[in-house]
Amino acid sequence: MARMHSKKRGKSKSRKPMLEPSAVPENQGMAKEQIVDAIISYSKQGLTPAMIGERLKKEHSVPYIKQVMGKRLSVILKENGQGSEIPSDLMDLMKKAVKINEHLAKNGQDVHNKRNLRRTESKIWRLSKYYIRSGTLPSTWKYDPQQAALLIKGKV
Repeated sequence: MARMHSKKRGKSKSRKPMLEPSAVPENQGMAKEQIVDAIISYSKQGLTPAMIGERLKKEHSVPYIKQVMGKRLSVILKENGQGSEIPSDLMDLMKKAVKINEHLAKNGQDVHNKRNLRRTESKIWRLSKYYIRSGTLPSTWKYDPQQAALLIKGKV
């Protein structure tokens, strides 16, 4: 598959091993209830889902949350009232766009970052269309750089 903003081809990536439910070890060092409790406590500390997954791998030796629990991490967070209304990948792109906007306010002649901002915002628009179609975001949701800056400043 080609890259999004270049004419180059991408490299093939490694895939996670497909484990059957019978092949998943029951005792990874933690029971399922303990894994859910750890996920909730990390979420209350303000960690993103990606950081929670890394912590569970490093500190608690839980290899793949979906294979062990049968659900994705974001689903577990939403079931326990810890999920955010904006998906984490969209939020990360909005944080990046806010940082670039702040940089461009100080350095208006930086043409490379003007282009980088356009690329980042096009990724935000494309991803938001997907989330609106899938029902994750409301149909009235729209990306606005000023609102995104206020949202990001409120989170940090």
